Amino acid sequence: MSTAHQHGDHGVGAVGEDPSEADCADYLERIVYFLDNELDDADCAVVREHLDTCNPCLQRFDLQRTVKAVVARSCSEPAPTDLRDRVRAQIQAVQRRLAES
Repeated sequence: MSTAHQHGDHGVGAVGEDPSEADCADYLERIVYFLDNELDDADCAVVREHLDTCNPCLQRFDLQRTVKAVVARSCSEPAPTDLRDRVRAQIQAVQRRLAES
């Protein structure tokens, strides 16, 4: 993790000021780590505070969280039998061609 992820204060403006685009860019990177539970408690608190005050980042966070949940759900469902059979047949065909070369 870079040093940007190890420090809690990242220059967010004074209370009541909108964060700058640079601040948001840093937070958007940190949101990925936040979603994966890879931040320490202090950084989690800072990200939560930013999300509470920055609607564009909150919307991006919600989108990333939704995509992550859909991908996780999709990866846990088994592939249909006919698809597995077709993939297996393709693998065997490639293996035969390699063995013949």
